[in-house]
Amino acid sequence: MQLNIPPIVSYVFGAILVVFGALRVKYLAAPRPQREDDDPESSIQGTPVRGKVQQRHLRWGVIYVLLGLFLVVSTYYQTHRR
Repeated sequence: MQLNIPPIVSYVFGAILVVFGALRVKYLAAPRPQREDDDPESSIQGTPVRGKVQQRHLRWGVIYVLLGLFLVVSTYYQTHRR
């Protein structure tokens, strides 16, 4: 039994991975300036993401982008090699 999935599904899913990976890198892994009123005990919003957490967001964002690009390129290669 062979299941044929339309290539547009892979293209859309790959594009979503690329976009959300890039957004993760841009907004969650970007360094943030220190706030002047940065008192951790009185802050309701919490502390901004820093250090190891930023590196983790950067790493996973890059993995998402690379995975999405691989999915798009491999789908293109599979559909156009015949």
